[in-house]
Amino acid sequence: MALTYAELSQAVQDYCQTDEATFVTNMPRIVQQAEDRILNAAQLPFFRKACEGNLSINNAYLTLPTDYLSPYSLAVDNTGYEYLSLKDVSLVREMYPVKAVTGVPKYYAVFSDTSFIVGPTPNMAYDIEIHYFYRPETIVTASTTWLGTNAESVLLYGCIVEGYTFLKGNPETMGMYDTRYMSALAELKDLAEGYSQTDNYRGKTFRAQRR
Repeated sequence: MALTYAELSQAVQDYCQTDEATFVTNMPRIVQQAEDRILNAAQLPFFRKACEGNLSINNAYLTLPTDYLSPYSLAVDNTGYEYLSLKDVSLVREMYPVKAVTGVPKYYAVFSDTSFIVGPTPNMAYDIEIHYFYRPETIVTASTTWLGTNAESVLLYGCIVEGYTFLKGNPETMGMYDTRYMSALAELKDLAEGYSQTDNYRGKTFRAQRR
């Protein structure tokens, strides 16, 4: 049965034994912090997404999807998909210091919160396909979410830990709930690993964190 935001919010208040106004007002932030913590800790295959786009001629930058968190793979359609290798920006810059030097892109890097950089600079327009880890809609605004439906325990205990942190609660009680959260998170990671594919084209998962 799907857990709703109203049910989650009430459960957190019950576990933390408070309905103090400031705490309730900050509940959306508390829940979203817990969701972010879970997403950063468990790379769930359910939160992978693919989309198509385009690289422009003489433009080494590619705009990221708005819900992007980290990359899985990027491929250029050059009469057939060719997968680019993920590198650091500094390495791409070092290999291709002159933007005017063009060719079929072979490498890419997370350049900023909004774009990739590829190297070499595209010598023509290319269709691309990107697979990436995305940020799902929060349960605060969605009627239901995958976490609320399939991972209720980890979401609940994650929110309780964040709630106790907000309240500066008893360390012993917080430690107990943190232990339960970590146990539920471990089970979720086991589930994620069971569904994982060796990919990401080369059999290694990259977690490039946003900055």
